[in-house]
Amino acid sequence: MQTPYYLIDKARLQPNMEKIAWLREASGAKALLALKCFASWGVFDFMREYMDGTTSSSLFEVKLGAETFGKETHAYSVAWAEHEIDEVLSVSDKVIFNTANQLRRFEGRSAGHTRGLRVNPGVSTSDFDLADPARPFSRLGEHAPEDIEPVADLISGFMFHNNCENADFARFDAMLDQIEARFGHLIRRMDWISLGGGIHFTGEGYPLEQLAERLKRFAGENEVQVYLEPGEAAITNSTSLEVTVLDTLHNGKNLAIVDSSVEAHMLDLLIYRESGKMLPDAGPEEWMICGKSCLAGDIFGEFRFPQALSPGDRLSIADAGGYTMVKKNWFNGVKMPAIAIRELDGTERLVRDFGYEDFRAALS
Repeated sequence: MQTPYYLIDKARLQPNMEKIAWLREASGAKALLALKCFASWGVFDFMREYMDGTTSSSLFEVKLGAETFGKETHAYSVAWAEHEIDEVLSVSDKVIFNTANQLRRFEGRSAGHTRGLRVNPGVSTSDFDLADPARPFSRLGEHAPEDIEPVADLISGFMFHNNCENADFARFDAMLDQIEARFGHLIRRMDWISLGGGIHFTGEGYPLEQLAERLKRFAGENEVQVYLEPGEAAITNSTSLEVTVLDTLHNGKNLAIVDSSVEAHMLDLLIYRESGKMLPDAGPEEWMICGKSCLAGDIFGEFRFPQALSPGDRLSIADAGGYTMVKKNWFNGVKMPAIAIRELDGTERLVRDFGYEDFRAALS
């Protein structure tokens, strides 16, 4: 296949799915795929065997989850628009409102539907202010128990989302203790509680048994059904971005320009000032891998190789599944990477390509 393309490897996806399935069985919690992180529905037939459904952040994600994944469909948005709420209700099993005001506004139209409310506990594990749901003046959820109390009878569940790539079980446990201490009297009035995503429980060495016990205890003591919303945890290390070196030069460092773009194809690297990953990253040759857009800082990172790079060399940017395909864009008109799937037997198939007509249709 011609590069660039995202390659979803089912053999690398499967270990994450098996850990999710084990956690569901051991804890009683249900697991919903967070479409804001990964919405490549070409592998949903595989993932649905291990998960309970999807959760969303917009009308379009709700519809995609209902149409392509099936099972439970949770609909959340920071704010639902007047013109979309009826369609949201028609394709979802649960609708979650961000504020008590939105809940009241659509109380009549959502009557008879399973409803929830997002609660912001005021603590999080985010290392980035940009992504911290508990940052000062946050608009993400209701903060005060006294503001939730008047609408508690209108809902049957809460959604808490305050973890972010949290691989520290002790930190998760301590924050859940804080949530129970502050909101426990309200939680015990609910039927279900979503603890959101951002818990990196599929990572190497994570104490999965302790997490299962804690979730089971939380569910039992509060008499609620627990939901988790894994995004990165579901697809970590499953996907690569396959690229080709187009040109090389030396300007104080060895530079290689590839047929992809960080800003267009792995935007989070720029947003959070992080480097991409390449495996193996070893050898005597050190090279800066650069994107082909006109942005000066379009750089994937600096990596080591066994030998000097040359035009035509194929490179593989690792762990490129989360928050990539859902954020890809047409900056500079750089061709979007195709999407390919590697089956468990090792065969690869192209499931979607993008061309000029897609670029043209995205604009007017």
